[in-house]
Amino acid sequence: MLTKPIKIIVPAGSLGAGVREEEIEYGLSQGANVIATDAGSTDSGAAYLALGISKNNRGSVKRDLTILMKASMSAKIPLIIGTCGQAGGDKNVNWTKEIVIEIAKEINFTPKIAVLYSEQDKDVLKQKNDVGAITPLPPLGALNNDSIDVCEHIVAAMGVEPYTSALESGVDIILGGRTTDTAVIASYALWKGAPWGPSWHAAKIAECGAQCCVSPTNGAGVLLSIDNDGFEVEPLNVENQCSPDSVSAHMLYENSNPFELIEPGGILDVTDAKYVQVDDRTVKVTGSVWKEMPYTLKLEGAAIGRYQTIMLIGIQDPEVLGRLDEFHDKLLYTLNERVVKTMGLSPDDFDISLRIYGWNGVSGEKLPENTPAPREVGILFVATAETQEIASQVAKACNPYFFHFPINLDEELPSYGFAFSPADIDRGPVYEFQLNHVVSLDDPLELVRIKLLQL
Repeated sequence: MLTKPIKIIVPAGSLGAGVREEEIEYGLSQGANVIATDAGSTDSGAAYLALGISKNNRGSVKRDLTILMKASMSAKIPLIIGTCGQAGGDKNVNWTKEIVIEIAKEINFTPKIAVLYSEQDKDVLKQKNDVGAITPLPPLGALNNDSIDVCEHIVAAMGVEPYTSALESGVDIILGGRTTDTAVIASYALWKGAPWGPSWHAAKIAECGAQCCVSPTNGAGVLLSIDNDGFEVEPLNVENQCSPDSVSAHMLYENSNPFELIEPGGILDVTDAKYVQVDDRTVKVTGSVWKEMPYTLKLEGAAIGRYQTIMLIGIQDPEVLGRLDEFHDKLLYTLNERVVKTMGLSPDDFDISLRIYGWNGVSGEKLPENTPAPREVGILFVATAETQEIASQVAKACNPYFFHFPINLDEELPSYGFAFSPADIDRGPVYEFQLNHVVSLDDPLELVRIKLLQL
């Protein structure tokens, strides 16, 4: 049982997004016990795990870390960061660690740091797979060990246990590999004995910082206060507010079931949760329940796939704009035919896609009849093949037709506007997620490596 609420500063939706100093100062003035934030996700694709790089630039991450480390040092409270370096692989974590060490020297801080690595050994995973300990998530089927082999890096999304173990060691800063967003935020409260339902629910609501507020762009972070009955959430910006609607709605964020959230070791059930406005800025939530389940960690593996070359044109031709679906189909057919005839490739050796931005470039779906013609469109040509050289040659073969193809074949050739010269741009490999599976464990720490560092 808690004798007083646990107060958690969640400074932003993700490290590097822009922490606000005045908000951190407000959180500290309210008696915050810990600062906890996520630093990445799979949202931006598999490249960041495959390459071990961050989506954010180093300067933005260092800026946010500097503010948070100064606050941690002055208030003598832990700083917890999960999914370091965007993807949470070992390279991503070490990149973040080096920034932390650099800042510590600059601000004369000598913290004790726990580094939690969740990148996986392929042989260990194969052994797990061979005994049936790895199962698929929809829509994938059973895992083939070949899929493990092709991955550049594989991580397991950690739960709270590695963080609570590190906190037991008396660390000042925790740098975590791939972790569920919620586990990063819930870990300190659970370590202190807070109830599991409110702790996980509070973490889910706060995972994206001010996104759970009435005005998501008016501020960066929120302050959680978890007690024995539930939790309260308020914006760190005193000019913003939370409402029952804004808070409860966040259970829908990246979650197919608004009443349940699956996490390592259990399910958060908020079916009977109550959301009450306690003052102009703060919402109180009660009724959250944690249901224990067999312990699993989600596996994410990124591989290098085929290669791509792109070209981009802009079109303002009224005739084409009035018949874009027809133009797309005719052009795509002609480009494929040209590659087969001029390069001797079979249709299985390459792929060409045309994405019409300003029309249906995002969805790719046919628009309803009588949809007004746009003023102009951009058409992105994407050639995909087993090697960069083949993809590049496919684009070069298509260049004249892509540039000059008429909607009416008996008319003189038009010219569309190439965005660049040379027109073809080698994009490099396609990075793909190969794993969407969970691994069953008896010990939550089995696949985690914890290293302590005293600066």
